[in-house]
Amino acid sequence: MIADAIATVHPGVPDGRGDEPMDISGVILIDKPAGPTSTAVVNKVRWAFDAKKAGHAGTLDPDATGVLAVALGEATKTVPYITDALKAYTFKIRFGQATNTDDAEGEVIAQSDTRPTDDQIKQALSGFIGEIEQVPPQFSAVKIDGQRAYKLARDGETMDIAARPLWVEELVLTDRPDADHAVLEMTCGKGGYVRAIARDLGKVLGCLGHVVSLRRIWSGPFDLDGALTLDTLDAIARTPDLDAYLQPLEIGLADLPELRCTPEGAVRLRNGNPGMVIASDVDYGEDCWASLDGRAVAVGVYQAGELHPSRVFLPAS
Repeated sequence: MIADAIATVHPGVPDGRGDEPMDISGVILIDKPAGPTSTAVVNKVRWAFDAKKAGHAGTLDPDATGVLAVALGEATKTVPYITDALKAYTFKIRFGQATNTDDAEGEVIAQSDTRPTDDQIKQALSGFIGEIEQVPPQFSAVKIDGQRAYKLARDGETMDIAARPLWVEELVLTDRPDADHAVLEMTCGKGGYVRAIARDLGKVLGCLGHVVSLRRIWSGPFDLDGALTLDTLDAIARTPDLDAYLQPLEIGLADLPELRCTPEGAVRLRNGNPGMVIASDVDYGEDCWASLDGRAVAVGVYQAGELHPSRVFLPAS
């Protein structure tokens, strides 16, 4: 069971530094502040744990705050499954202004004196729920002819970016501080741009709009409970105190069915071969993960009593 799984943590380093990067496996949650990039946060976490390998599950823009799950070691293999899971954001929109970045950092390119009522906002939000088509912002990381869109936009180019599908589970108005602003909460799938939601909602309402603040409040199985600030991370970096914040990699697989395997099956799976699993209420061809004594062994596809592995987890040393 997930609750029985234990993260592989580093031993304490009394002088704050180890001689070589360590084999550490698990997930740590960071309450990202506005300013640093997601990659910069990952680099700081890797340094703090003196870890060999690290990656994040779902990019946050530099000005965005909130939950950033950073995976270390073998846990980096769970990143695609965390990224695929639903996630939730709370964000504030400024009506009456459009910017070239669709957020407050950009240049104001158009203005409007129109302001929507609460009822108009609520009615318009219904058009953004379910499977929608969304055009990413000009300043985004999507690739255009091999180059990032934001790099081309900085050079003054205007691009024709193709719309992309996005699943929006929920989008609700939670606060209306004044006529110029509204606070929304959205639950959605991967690949969405909150800035594009603000931009498109402003267009639908005939008043224009952009995001002025954005916070991710949960991502898949992870929320802000137990998330570290960067200040706290700095204060306890490379000490045993960090161990308490490292969560087992198995939590990152929470959205997939768990199948138990036998010790013999675990050996086969870790060698990249199909292994026998004990399954119930699992469909043929479904993505699952196999465990032995609560530890993740492999992720793969269930077929006729066996798991065919696509990712294999090395046992803790």
